[in-house]
Formats: sequence, C-alpha cells, structure tokens
Amino acid sequence: MTSEEYVETILQVAERDPGIATILREICSLPAAVRSGALELVGAHLRTQAAPGDILECVQALGEDRVADRIAERLGPPG
Repeated sequence: MTSEEYVETILQVAERDPGIATILREICSLPAAVRSGALELVGAHLRTQAAPGDILECVQALGEDRVADRIAERLGPPG
C-alpha cells in the first residue's frame, strides 16, 4: 500500500470506532522520535502475539511522519 492508502484505511477504521480515533489523535500528536519508539514497542508486542501482517504494516506506517501528519490533520488535535 502507498502512504495515502494507509492514511485512508486508518481513517476509515477511525470513523467507525471513536475509541480508535482518540488513540490515533494521541499517537499522531507525539513528537516523531517518541511516536517511533512507542510504535516499535507496540509492533514488538504484536509480533509476539502473532498479529496479522497487515496490522503490523499499519503500525509501521503510523511511524512515518507524512502518514502521522495527514492523520492528525484529518482527525484534529487530541482532547
């Protein structure tokens, strides 16, 4: 998937689940280095749980500044 496809897919999920939207706002508002480190930990945990590859790819995509910026732009600030 391209970065824009990830953004659209992630936003579609966020539209259906307000809880996910809230978490995404928080994640995407973090400074890049903090977000990257947090998502590495999430990815490591998901790998130990044998999460599907598409889930791992989405978590990795959230670590990309352009993906996080677009999601934050569309969802608005946290709180």
